[in-house]
Amino acid sequence: MTVARGPSGAGGPGGLVIVDKPAGMTSHDVVARIRRLAGTRRVGHAGTLDPMATGVLVVGVEKATRLLGHLTLADKDYLATIRLGQATGTDDAEGTIIANASAAGVSTDAVREAIVPLTGEIQQVPPGISAIKVGGQRAYRLTRDGAAPELKARPVTVASFEITGIRRHGDLLDVDAAVTCSSGTYIRALARDLGAALGVGGHLTALRRTRSGPYRIETARTLDELAAHFTVTPLADAAAAAFPRLDLTEEQARKVAHGVRLPAAGLGAGPAAVFGPDGALIALMREEGGQARPLAVFVP
Repeated sequence: MTVARGPSGAGGPGGLVIVDKPAGMTSHDVVARIRRLAGTRRVGHAGTLDPMATGVLVVGVEKATRLLGHLTLADKDYLATIRLGQATGTDDAEGTIIANASAAGVSTDAVREAIVPLTGEIQQVPPGISAIKVGGQRAYRLTRDGAAPELKARPVTVASFEITGIRRHGDLLDVDAAVTCSSGTYIRALARDLGAALGVGGHLTALRRTRSGPYRIETARTLDELAAHFTVTPLADAAAAAFPRLDLTEEQARKVAHGVRLPAAGLGAGPAAVFGPDGALIALMREEGGQARPLAVFVP
């Protein structure tokens, strides 16, 4: 279900907008555009995409912004193109080439073998040009100021890293790949590390996110489409799609709306969406120590 919104709807319960982000825009640029279309400044996004990247960007409007922090742990799917034979300062095509080495002798089998250690639960060093905070400052700011930080490797999960095509261009080798990974994984870093493992350098030349959690590219809308007819997925529908659901009695709903904890209902470790008898989203809750406590309450 989707509902139309416009400036007159500002201040309402809001919802999620699944945007097909175009190349050349930052995620913040998209948020700014949605603010104008929705007629409210209360807009945010989950899971930043680099300007070069396209595809699924989950945007929250009004109360739905409070869902976003709980969506960022979702797995994501990407389609990527990695160019072997060149390394760049940003690990993608937006950076300056800093090293060249012929990839003409790199076989498809060698690429497949080099991908194996980059698959599964791995330790990944984020790119220097990234939003990782070091001493309270963004890594990209430090790097651009000439004080590139030593970033520590972080655990990420690459559930799947599959070659979908290979194209040769003289000394260069373009590898198309489909990647499924955990939030926090940098596809640019996979490109960099694949090139390093093969001894020829590598960087990302194209990236499209086709899924972010339960939200898929098939349901995403372009900014032009949203400008012509702006709609959101209502808050309750968005929460039901993203989290396990628990329906409450009227008395339970009243308690949760006032921040009262309930006995655990076996919903698991992650957040769950709880609904009142009328189908309204009451809160997100998490179970721990035999109790379910509200993480975010959505009713007045």
